[in-house]
Amino acid sequence: MSAEVIVSFGADQDVRFVVEALMDSFEARAWLDGEFLALGCEPMRASGKVLVADKLLSVADAAGIDRFRDPIWGPAFARAAAGAAQRTMLRIDLPGHSVNY
Repeated sequence: MSAEVIVSFGADQDVRFVVEALMDSFEARAWLDGEFLALGCEPMRASGKVLVADKLLSVADAAGIDRFRDPIWGPAFARAAAGAAQRTMLRIDLPGHSVNY
């Protein structure tokens, strides 16, 4: 299954990936968990629960646009995002603080 992942950092600052092979759900969640911790992300909810959408927003924001331009990290994030969400179209809108499928 292929997917398209777009990460928007603002007007005219979209990073777009076409993913040919998604990570499986377990691998994708593990990758995102590792990056969430490595980047020092904090849970958004008072309960401490971290939803997949919250994790995608937190990791993308903490990584910043330059990390998405890395030829290894950017595509890995896109594969993990699509795999964790199990969607063929995914838009992560950082200014709007939303994840759209």
